[in-house]
Amino acid sequence: MTLQGCGTALITPFRPDGSLDEPALTALVQNQIEHGVSILIPCGTTGEASTLSEQEIERVIELTIAAAAGRAPIFAGCTHNSTAQAVRNAQRLAAIHGLTGLLSANPYYNRPNQEGQFQHFRAIAEAVDLPILLYNIPSRTATNLLPETVLRLAELPNIVGIKESSGMVGQITELIAHAPSTFSVLAGDDAMALPVLALGGTGLVSVASNAIPGPISRMIAAALRNDWGAARQINAQYFALMQAHFCEPSPAPIKAVLALLGCCTETLRLPMVPVTEASRARLRALLQDLNLLPKPS
Repeated sequence: MTLQGCGTALITPFRPDGSLDEPALTALVQNQIEHGVSILIPCGTTGEASTLSEQEIERVIELTIAAAAGRAPIFAGCTHNSTAQAVRNAQRLAAIHGLTGLLSANPYYNRPNQEGQFQHFRAIAEAVDLPILLYNIPSRTATNLLPETVLRLAELPNIVGIKESSGMVGQITELIAHAPSTFSVLAGDDAMALPVLALGGTGLVSVASNAIPGPISRMIAAALRNDWGAARQINAQYFALMQAHFCEPSPAPIKAVLALLGCCTETLRLPMVPVTEASRARLRALLQDLNLLPKPS
């Protein structure tokens, strides 16, 4: 499996009372597909997976599969810092009909060394038949997955790629230079999309595409066909908004943007809280400058 193009790390919409907003999630997924997004990732960090119950996680994945209707691969977040629990979670999710694969981040908090991480991911991969997409995000997990460890894991038949969010250009360059041609390296940050693609990466897992799936999809498609002029133009046009999605801990800013666009409420689950009024005003101004705000009725 080669993963290519624009993927979206989907938010999980909630109603004001904190329950799942199923119609909003369905509409969000359909909008992603209609605007060119080629990979969907529910129940990741952006989806507030750590605050969802097992039943809610399964429901979010089922709704995503139903709304996508076979039009895009779906990789569900499956991360835990206990290897045994991660394996059990992977096996439970693997039973969901229509799920393409799993996205699994570094074990957080424990801070395992490279061998510990290798054994952790190998145990998950060997427990299921689904493709596995690794997720390296040291800023959240306090653990970095080094290229030599990724290359060892790439030898396992169902570990098909990595979402690379280390932000370390040298590390990403080393990985791409030595990875098998069948192994997909996806940028894990909107701001790093073009640098990673220029190095030979195959796509992006985006937060911004929750709100602007069309522009982000077109940017990635342009870069993949070596139309760097078009890709840079889109990147420059939307870069301030991409960056503003991290003006406070994610996913609070992207949920504020989606609320301003009328897509869902801004509701988050504790310990996440909505953005400050100053940040909301900044986000509103950026949307206004891009002519994205809904017209008054």
